[in-house]
Amino acid sequence: MKTRCVFGVLLVLAAGSLGRAESEETEYFALFMEGKKVGYAIQSRTVADKKVTTTEKANITMSRANVPVVINSMDTCVETIEGKPLSFESLQELAARTMRVAGTVDEQGMVNMTVASMAGQQRSTFEWPSGAVMSEGLRLILLKKGLKQGLSYTAKVFSPSIMRALDVEIYIGPKRNVDLLGRVVALTEVITTFKMPEAGEIISTLYVDDDLRMQKNIMPIAGIRVEMIACAKEFALSDNDVFEVIGKMFLPSPVPLNDVSEVDSITYYLSPTADANILTIPSTDNQSVQPGKDGVVIVTVKPVAAPAGAKFPYKGADKAILEALKPTRFVQSDNEKIIELAKQAVGDTKDAAEAVKRIEAFVGNYIENRSLSVGYASAVEVAASRQGDCSEFAVLTAAMCRAVGIPARVVAGIAYVKDFAGLQDRFAGHMWVEAYVGDKWIGIDASFKGAGLGGYDPGHIIQAIGNGNPEDFFKLVSILGKFKIDKVIVNKGK
Repeated sequence: MKTRCVFGVLLVLAAGSLGRAESEETEYFALFMEGKKVGYAIQSRTVADKKVTTTEKANITMSRANVPVVINSMDTCVETIEGKPLSFESLQELAARTMRVAGTVDEQGMVNMTVASMAGQQRSTFEWPSGAVMSEGLRLILLKKGLKQGLSYTAKVFSPSIMRALDVEIYIGPKRNVDLLGRVVALTEVITTFKMPEAGEIISTLYVDDDLRMQKNIMPIAGIRVEMIACAKEFALSDNDVFEVIGKMFLPSPVPLNDVSEVDSITYYLSPTADANILTIPSTDNQSVQPGKDGVVIVTVKPVAAPAGAKFPYKGADKAILEALKPTRFVQSDNEKIIELAKQAVGDTKDAAEAVKRIEAFVGNYIENRSLSVGYASAVEVAASRQGDCSEFAVLTAAMCRAVGIPARVVAGIAYVKDFAGLQDRFAGHMWVEAYVGDKWIGIDASFKGAGLGGYDPGHIIQAIGNGNPEDFFKLVSILGKFKIDKVIVNKGK
């Protein structure tokens, strides 16, 4: 069970670079989750040789079922003094794994990017998002607009951490007396809403001084109240409290569910919390979604059976399905080791449904150490280490499906567990796979299969669909903690 370790990434994104016109300055922040100190953030800005270099760093330590997980994130942006993007770098360390993303923007507006990890290097080229700015560009926009109460405007901000531009809505609120670790200061409220197309939004409430220096930031992440508060270096770097994240990311089931893998379908009534916007849950071949009263969303999960006689590799021309065959930086289906494992799992079968079934069982047995200490590993790393939890099972499963020509996508949502880490009858953040067989997306869950839970079942509710990259699950983080399950109807079938 895992809710993505994107806390550091989102904190770096939300921190921004406000004010600070000096040639060199460093500021320190203490990070809190639900009132407990869990780490620190450091922001620095340097002007030299007509270039502005901005660095945002975050360090977080959390506990997952008494297993410590350390997350380090750092974004560096290099821009001209006019705010034109020149280059960027993002370093993410999740547990013992490191990923480095570096890119340069040429005069033609093309980005040459390199992604380096334990799995090797991947290079790509793409066009810089039109109108997007980074830290200095955003700072200049904020300075130009000022802090007049009621002012509202939008910007497009490129984040090296998630390698894409986000639409940001900025609203200038009133001045408020804000508690900064016992020191009360009058600060201006700035509400920033980060939006990703079809992936929801995350709202960050900042408090800045008259020079636009951020002093406090409050942001809910997956239902957890996260705060950044400006402070002395010594306090920022001081010892942390122990914050157990597992209990915060589980939703109670209204009733115990028995033999979930044996039922035909389950209908869920999801209601948004008071501070949530309209819930958007995707419909797939395995789940249907319809609106209810008062913002309630009714989701019926009915696993579809794999069509008989379907062959592989996929020979169709559907662009979306062909996209689910391509290798990505976390689903490296073109890697020799992945291809070797996929062929070993599939054997001599030519039937796509049977091949998917074999891959699910193979991955379920292949990962030997179901470690909660793994931050987020790619398929190649999992193939080498044979350890991890649900996200590692998912990326390896998807990569192996794609390696033999079966389209596959990694999905995230919540899944029912009878008992996990001392918690009973709960839904937890989870990741699994949908594979395209014949003309249907078939749900497969190697993590559940390997744990003796039967595999994919009606206890799974999809909330996000992607390629296995961390940024694909922005929506999952944005929606967790913003709804509850009011009612469950189990249809056992014949």
